Amino acid sequence: MGWLLALAVLAVAIPASAWLTQDHLIFLPRMAGPAAAVPRAAVALEIATADGPRIRGWLLPPRSSRAPGAPAPTVLYFGGNAEDVSWALADPRWPEDWAVAAFNYRGYGASEGRPGERALVSDALAIHEALSRRDDVDRTRVVVFGRSLGSGVAVSLAAQRPLAGVVLVSPYDSLVAMGRHHYPWLPVSTLLRHRFESSALAGRIGAPLHAVVADSDSVVPVERSRALYDAWAGPKSWQVVEGTDHNTLSGPDAYWAGIGAFLERLTSPVPASRARGPGS
Repeated sequence: MGWLLALAVLAVAIPASAWLTQDHLIFLPRMAGPAAAVPRAAVALEIATADGPRIRGWLLPPRSSRAPGAPAPTVLYFGGNAEDVSWALADPRWPEDWAVAAFNYRGYGASEGRPGERALVSDALAIHEALSRRDDVDRTRVVVFGRSLGSGVAVSLAAQRPLAGVVLVSPYDSLVAMGRHHYPWLPVSTLLRHRFESSALAGRIGAPLHAVVADSDSVVPVERSRALYDAWAGPKSWQVVEGTDHNTLSGPDAYWAGIGAFLERLTSPVPASRARGPGS
């Protein structure tokens, strides 16, 4: 009977431990990187969230000299679960005609508070609203860019706000499906608090999508990315970067070439019916 008791204890203890530690498995806050990682041209931004904590990030103006001072098409970047976004901003291969905005999640970098699905989605809405009010941002040309964990934030934003386009890198259909893949012995659907059910939202998003995946992703299986892609309602393109894994995907120039080509396709004039969002 002793082994039965031990099994019973394990059956309770393992799910209980997963419940208590899940935030530490999903969110891996990184402190602010060195100041040198942020391009000199980047403008520091700070936004007060609905419940108090202040989130901080940057807006990197376009590097091109085309129409200086005019409202710029803007990429709004949401990073991975262990990322300080200053490093993403530092990559010199962003398309030069686009501004790039990036904010660290709550608890990441210099942002205050604790991360969680509801908080991150709420903050994304606040960031989008703040950017849309800026004179140097073209609110009809905002593209949301989500990498890994950030793809769930990006999809949630795209389901609630009009966007010119969406770029998703190593995206997943839901964290429940991801949890089942990595922890098949756990009742993930019952335990998981942060679910990011992106595929359930994808069917009502009409914005163009460009999905980028590694050919050998050890973190987000390609079938999880493909499930979200297949559910997407709007026009879409699929890019596989050969010879890469989850953390090396953005290294090759082919990665940036595909993203740049997608953004270039979005620079054609936007019909007035699309340019006006709800409440405008």
